[in-house]
Amino acid sequence: MKQTVLVTGASSGIGQAAVRLFAGKGWNVVATMRNPERDADFAGLDDVLVARLDVEDQASIQSAIAAGIERFGRIDALVNNAGYGQYGLFEALPREVIQRQFDVNVFGVMDVTRAVLPHFRANRSGVVLNVSSGAGLFTLPLISLYCASKFALEGFSEALSYELASQNITVKLVIPHGGVAATRFSERSAEDFVTDPALADYDDFVARSNAAFAQMGSARTMTSADVAEVIFGAVTDGTDRLRYLVGDDARGFVKARRTLDDADYVEFMRSHFRKQTPAQ
Repeated sequence: MKQTVLVTGASSGIGQAAVRLFAGKGWNVVATMRNPERDADFAGLDDVLVARLDVEDQASIQSAIAAGIERFGRIDALVNNAGYGQYGLFEALPREVIQRQFDVNVFGVMDVTRAVLPHFRANRSGVVLNVSSGAGLFTLPLISLYCASKFALEGFSEALSYELASQNITVKLVIPHGGVAATRFSERSAEDFVTDPALADYDDFVARSNAAFAQMGSARTMTSADVAEVIFGAVTDGTDRLRYLVGDDARGFVKARRTLDDADYVEFMRSHFRKQTPAQ
């Protein structure tokens, strides 16, 4: 029997690449997105059901899951991919913006996962795969909210994995790091960058940080398809492995987080954004 995966945030980037890969490998796919009438682009793919799912809309979550089960009989895996990165100085961010970052990246993942768990428990099987980020392992300035949301996702997923193992349900994290080239994610983050002219005290720091980000971004070589391959492998490898990193650690952030003591790690990270003293 063909297996079925439900993918959130399937309109572009990693989600879209995952839909195409799973479909190409013979899976049934429930490709979900906020605006399917505008964003769906899966012509020619067999056994792909496009459904509306907004992670901030409980009714749409329930409806999409029910539609997938009705069409394909069951759902075997959930890929929680929907999310975005809120950029901006923390002091400039209004509370409603902070709330929405968590509503999408954390509470949305929780809501979709909770909605599908009764079906997985009834089947005594299932895979919940959450797309995380290097920003859930290390932190960077100007994306404090995104980092906080991904740290929360990491902690939630790890703890949940212990609970769901008792039900023969596996939880996995795929962690892209080093940046994914040519995705809508970066464009949306730039569009959503929050500034405040009253916070001119930060101007030099913001300029340095943006320059550092530009340098990091220019080295991106990983594609959405690369991440989708890791997602597919994680869903299908039959193991209970929790974390799968994918990306180029040329900047050394992951290595620093994993190998340095806390003081040395923080100093290493700060060095990328500190004002440089001219050589004498």
